[in-house]
Amino acid sequence: MLKNPSILITGGTGSFGHSFVPLTLEKYNPSRLVIYSRDEMKQWEMAKLYGNDSRVRFFIGDVRDKDRLSRALNGIDYVVHAAATKIVPIAEYNPFECVKTNVIGAMNLIDACIDQGVKRVVALSTDKASSPSNLYGATKLTSDKLFIAGNSYTGQKETKFSVVRYGNVMGSRGSVIPFFQSLAHTGKLPITDPRMTRFMISLEQGVQLVWHAFEDMVGGEIYVKKIPSMKITDVASSIAPDAQQEIVGIRPGEKLHEQMIGIEDAPYTYEYDDYFKILPAINNWYQDPKRICKGKLVSPEFTYSSDNNEEWMNSEDLKSWVETHQAKIGKI
Repeated sequence: MLKNPSILITGGTGSFGHSFVPLTLEKYNPSRLVIYSRDEMKQWEMAKLYGNDSRVRFFIGDVRDKDRLSRALNGIDYVVHAAATKIVPIAEYNPFECVKTNVIGAMNLIDACIDQGVKRVVALSTDKASSPSNLYGATKLTSDKLFIAGNSYTGQKETKFSVVRYGNVMGSRGSVIPFFQSLAHTGKLPITDPRMTRFMISLEQGVQLVWHAFEDMVGGEIYVKKIPSMKITDVASSIAPDAQQEIVGIRPGEKLHEQMIGIEDAPYTYEYDDYFKILPAINNWYQDPKRICKGKLVSPEFTYSSDNNEEWMNSEDLKSWVETHQAKIGKI
């Protein structure tokens, strides 16, 4: 499906974009891959990685600007929506800005994609959108709902929208692994709560989930990858085994455990070999055989949370991953 298409990724200079772009260029050889973002310096630096590759284009713009989005989407077949205001404390202290990007930006993109006849759109979500306890999560839940409902008002256009949801991306810029590494030399690591758990997913797995969504989607699905969990204290011990762990308390808006599927979504959630699929409650789409395909409905009490996960990553596995990926950790 993605053979020789035109693809645009919003927020493409972020961590996800730095993995999605090279992997997609190699696997699908798109005719055009457009990185749409608002930071000119990040685009300048990223452009150096691709030299004279005519397939890679850069487009300065903001998802808050619908006219600019519409211009950038001209002739585009597939869109990945990765742009977001996502750092939890920053969103708490700058709520208007968070809403403008995560909610208004989503509305702008949906309208522009329909107007330009884009074929398929996959929006990136977060565990924090499931039973949100902070503004970032609330805006992403709203965004998820907008993209799902977008399938209802495409009119004569064939644009389809779906969502992929995953948790803590290992080694990404600003995440816990590079944070702990930066403090290891001090002999002390701050632990918000010793009970805290997190899902662990690599950027490569996130990219593969987006590819799968493009191939599988009928419209309105939320795809959730099955991934392992880890206690935050075990992450700290793996990164700096000799460091003292100091309990500092949970930050504003922070969750004790990550949740990707809440009990309220259980009646619409189907299980597959390596992922779950939450189907839309609207229009009875959760009963659509094309969307269900070979999935198995989960139990009515089902939740998917980092503390009740069946799969756990141990310290040795994390150490091995860090050794293999050290050159990229915290860089993108």
